[in-house]
Amino acid sequence: MVLPGATLGVMGGGQLGRMFVHAAQRMGYFTAVLDPDESSPAGRVSHWHVRSDYLDELGLAKLCGHSDAITTEFENVPAAALARLAEHRPVSPAAAAVAIAQDRAEEKAHFTRCGVPCAPHAVITGEDQLAAIGDELFPGILKTARLGYDGKGQVRVTSRADLPAAWESLKRADCVLEKMLPLAFECSVVVARGADGVMVHLPVQRNLHRGGILAVTEVHEQCVPAALGLRAIEAAKAIAEGLQYVGVLCIEFFGLEDGSLVVNEMAPRPHNSGHWSIEGADVSQFELQVRTLAGLPLVQPRQHSPALMLNLLGDLWFPAGAANARTPDWASVLTLPGTHLHLYGKTEARPGRKMGHLTLTGPTAASVRETALDAAQRLGIEAF
Repeated sequence: MVLPGATLGVMGGGQLGRMFVHAAQRMGYFTAVLDPDESSPAGRVSHWHVRSDYLDELGLAKLCGHSDAITTEFENVPAAALARLAEHRPVSPAAAAVAIAQDRAEEKAHFTRCGVPCAPHAVITGEDQLAAIGDELFPGILKTARLGYDGKGQVRVTSRADLPAAWESLKRADCVLEKMLPLAFECSVVVARGADGVMVHLPVQRNLHRGGILAVTEVHEQCVPAALGLRAIEAAKAIAEGLQYVGVLCIEFFGLEDGSLVVNEMAPRPHNSGHWSIEGADVSQFELQVRTLAGLPLVQPRQHSPALMLNLLGDLWFPAGAANARTPDWASVLTLPGTHLHLYGKTEARPGRKMGHLTLTGPTAASVRETALDAAQRLGIEAF
């Protein structure tokens, strides 16, 4: 057990690392961040910022020198770096689990081993696999096996005739072709598992994506059908248990029109869809990350308010296609009851870039949604 007063390290300096640092500091820990960007959001608020590449031996040694235990804030930190750190310090999640999450083909194989259904798919590593694709997988989505996120590295493929060009556009990288399914909604579950095997979870979160990027998350008792929500929680726990996972893990699911549930992907870290828990639950996903890393007891989080989260993308700084960035009207939004503004300290706004989020809480799901729609209108966010 690593008690407050010690130093917790994190690989990656983005907004997830920033919110982890805030949670750790609130609980009495010192923090260290490794990130090559001198103005990284987490590095700017941490006690120590090691500015180096993720595979730089000197940088890794410096992070170890500062830290009593180390985690990661995004899945594309090289698994080899986590394995190297684990030779000297406790690291969670483990490199092996992160490596599976970094490869869509390995990830889907793990889901299958855990008995959790995923969309029909095929792995493409060369022209032979490309030629062997069955017609039943069309229309589909061709995704790079590695390094894809927020809709990047994905191409919709309507027919077999479109597949070769789509693969060329992805530079003939190893890919997974997934059949497109009739979706009713998307949802996610955040679970936390300790080294002792104790597991807790946040409530099921209903998500809306636009352009492959999360736009809206709603969390309340009626956000998904109750029976399907229970299946999602059990599936997420099975996936975490199958990995012998230690840390916070988010599993994303598709709810289909026929009432069935399939798993989409997993993220070995806190997740955008869990940000609402900072204000909407008594234990946030970032406190769960601190607890799992430090070996502290896990308690089941309790949601105390219906919640809705709006992602704040850099597009809001450029209304009506403005050439120069303008600060959104935060003062107007903050007049609304139950609004909680989080800005990530990024120095430059760009379209599609996650600049912050707005969480809304209130006494009922209907009132929260009404306020959120008002906030969205004031900020120029499309209604939902």
